[in-house]
Amino acid sequence: MAANKPASLVDLKQLRLDDARALLGEDMVKELPDQETSPAAYLQGIINGLSELSLKDPLTGLANRRHFRTVLDRTIDMVARSGDPALLLMLDIDHFKKVNDTYGHPAGDKVLQAVARTLAKCVRPMDTVARYGGEEFVAVLPNCHVHYGETVAERIRQSIEKLSIPIAPGLEIGVTISIGGAYAPEWVRSTAAIWTERADMQLYNAKTAGRNRVALDQPQEIFVSAEEKNMLFGHLALGDPAWIESIAGESLDGSANGNAKRVN
Repeated sequence: MAANKPASLVDLKQLRLDDARALLGEDMVKELPDQETSPAAYLQGIINGLSELSLKDPLTGLANRRHFRTVLDRTIDMVARSGDPALLLMLDIDHFKKVNDTYGHPAGDKVLQAVARTLAKCVRPMDTVARYGGEEFVAVLPNCHVHYGETVAERIRQSIEKLSIPIAPGLEIGVTISIGGAYAPEWVRSTAAIWTERADMQLYNAKTAGRNRVALDQPQEIFVSAEEKNMLFGHLALGDPAWIESIAGESLDGSANGNAKRVN
């Protein structure tokens, strides 16, 4: 009995791994350890590969929306603890529907892939670029000061504008992109929904101002909502409410009556 394998070990031949290997693709499967000599390492390789695929957008190879949400929450936590500035960019390809309607969806896919490659080249390794959905992308830039944020956003805009994207033999097209950005309020544990809404508002401003442009808010002018004030000062509610309202209103958004302000 001592020579027998422990009952807890699983024979890989009993597992249905064909679908998992198909998802990984031939190239990734070739890189796996030998199944016979290293069964545990082989299975771990499949698990790692599937985990990686679950965090990537299959068309562009960028992070997907699920991964973006995780990074966003982690960045919010970092900003709340350290006070380091962080920027969220939302990016939307201008008139993308016209590309699909004129040249077909395969051409649209090539445009998305070309834009994705360009976005990835414009940011630092520590930054995260993700496909948010459709023709919209997002980028999370931790430890991002104002000058760098403005520089990288403009670099992205110009790089996309210069692209010449081959969509068929002898046919190339160009696109532009609109960019909106919001800085996370420093030392504040905000929420992903609030931060995303701010960046989306700036993207809307860029679109309505004519497209192919950048609209960023400034850290010292960040809109602070009533919800965020409650997060900051709600635990002091048993104290002096008038004092709390005064501090929340004057220190955070500059209005004596505590009303929030949004930068347009």
